[in-house]
Amino acid sequence: MPEIIALLVGGFSLVVTAVAGLYLWPLGRRGLPVAPARPLDFDTATRAAEATIAAEAADPQIRPESRSRLLSHGSRTGRAVLLLHGYTLAPEQYAGLAEKFFDSGYNVWIPRAPQHGTVDRRAHHRVEAGELTTYAAQGWAVAAALGDEVGVVGISGGAVLATWLAQVPGNVVRHLLLLSPFFGPNPRQAPAYAVKPLIVLYGRRVLRDRVTSRGYSLAAVTQYLTIARSLPKPSRRTGLRTAAVAISPLDGVVDLRAAVDVPRRIADANAVPLRVCTLPAALGVEHNTLNLAALGADGDEWRRRYVALYEGEPAPLNTAGA
Repeated sequence: MPEIIALLVGGFSLVVTAVAGLYLWPLGRRGLPVAPARPLDFDTATRAAEATIAAEAADPQIRPESRSRLLSHGSRTGRAVLLLHGYTLAPEQYAGLAEKFFDSGYNVWIPRAPQHGTVDRRAHHRVEAGELTTYAAQGWAVAAALGDEVGVVGISGGAVLATWLAQVPGNVVRHLLLLSPFFGPNPRQAPAYAVKPLIVLYGRRVLRDRVTSRGYSLAAVTQYLTIARSLPKPSRRTGLRTAAVAISPLDGVVDLRAAVDVPRRIADANAVPLRVCTLPAALGVEHNTLNLAALGADGDEWRRRYVALYEGEPAPLNTAGA
């Protein structure tokens, strides 16, 4: 989403002048489904995941490399994790990290987000907040049956969905790791006062969608911002045991302060420390903090550090415990 606001700022003054009343427009929280209340057993959850994968394999519109992925040890394990990918991307984004979790004894579920991973590279422009939260809730229902202690990892827009899941009453999200969470755009690209009008105008499709040269849809991006704005205030105590965030100082997409402040409030509500990991700028990693292939062995080490952060172990090198 690096160019989200490059398009916005140019015409934004006209929008603000014409729609100053948008600041009084209630965003509301309707249309964001919550996770199913009835838990699944391991066999049922596994069949559901396999049916999803089979349906995607039979769908010529879904790219083979982008299908949902289940890494299972064949039975319910002590630990399981749900991995939620970012906007415009797909489950393959987690290829390296998923293996690290699996090798550590986890069952792993990586569902494909709606309108993502298709041969139509513009399909994700049509995604809606309600189907994103339904997707996250269904993903959680499967993951929760795969292990005794279950948590969520999310990156960018997927981190917003992971945070939403961790605040849904009845969910027992024990571990939460957020990578480059997109709770708001980087202030260098858009001021905070722009966010609500953008959500109303583009998120509710009052204005015709605009797409950046990189293919990022303002209508789609604001769906994630809508979900971020729906998070409860004050944060809920839900039984969370560990919380961590990884960010890059080179990330020009997200509001880095909000990336830490939002999960900090949730950690505080659950009386757990928030671990904050800032990747060294020398690594050259920008918004996609899973884009570690160019680092070689160092990239593999960072994946291990992400698992350690998720598990709440003492902060490894180049991290700071908050």
